[in-house]
Amino acid sequence: MTSDRPLEFSLAYLTVIGTPPLRMVEIASDAGYDYVSVRFNRVTADEAEFPYLTDPSLIRHFNRKLRETGVRVLDAELIRLGPDDDPADFERFVEVAAAIGARHLIIQLPDPNRARAAEKLAAICSMAAPYGMTVDLEFIPWTATPDLDAAADIVGRVSHPAAGILVDTLHFERSGSSLSQLHQLSPKLFHFVQLCDAPREAPRDDEGLIRAARTARTIPGQGGLDLRPVVEALPRVPYSLEVPNEVTRKDIGTCEFAKRLLVATKEFLALSEERISVLN
Repeated sequence: MTSDRPLEFSLAYLTVIGTPPLRMVEIASDAGYDYVSVRFNRVTADEAEFPYLTDPSLIRHFNRKLRETGVRVLDAELIRLGPDDDPADFERFVEVAAAIGARHLIIQLPDPNRARAAEKLAAICSMAAPYGMTVDLEFIPWTATPDLDAAADIVGRVSHPAAGILVDTLHFERSGSSLSQLHQLSPKLFHFVQLCDAPREAPRDDEGLIRAARTARTIPGQGGLDLRPVVEALPRVPYSLEVPNEVTRKDIGTCEFAKRLLVATKEFLALSEERISVLN
């Protein structure tokens, strides 16, 4: 992980879920983040909806706020393509992501047919590449792309320079993914990381895993996951801090939570770098 490149951080949408994008940029700026990670479309029916894909005026206001604060957009989510979904339906998504300066797109492929999933990933890569964006496949334990092995297989089939793998440290741990394989994969596949901690003991069923992932993560270094080996195996890339925690956020407020999260994460990563220096 050590490098001359400075550490960079993004405030992920799930951490402040429900917060309007303009307010999210203000919170990120006040707390000292470099980026925001935005969500264009609802993942669940009860999520707030912000019509950036259909209202160009919102894009103009958002870009103005980015210029005022100096905050940038790290990634946009979510492109989810199952067996019956058409990549062409996400052309507008890609265009809007490019219009706000996003560097990466998050894709999920809940499709058991890996050849078909790879074709759809390739199609999105072809849309994103002209804008200089990457398309990063997220693996999630309760989906048809459950672990790092599955994601590496699909991305390997595509062999497109825009295709990458998104490691979410919670999903890496919960999926039982292999550190040895992480070391074997090219660092060029990893463009950013979603960083969080969580209780050591995992929920026993998919419903519990989903609920914990959306509402009960913890600040890096303050949970029970063995994060350091994962962080140390990855190249120095921006960290999207995806730490939704309903209890803490309600207790101290969204702005304060975002600030404490960034400070504590920087301290955690500084200790990781000290450890690497000692080992070397």
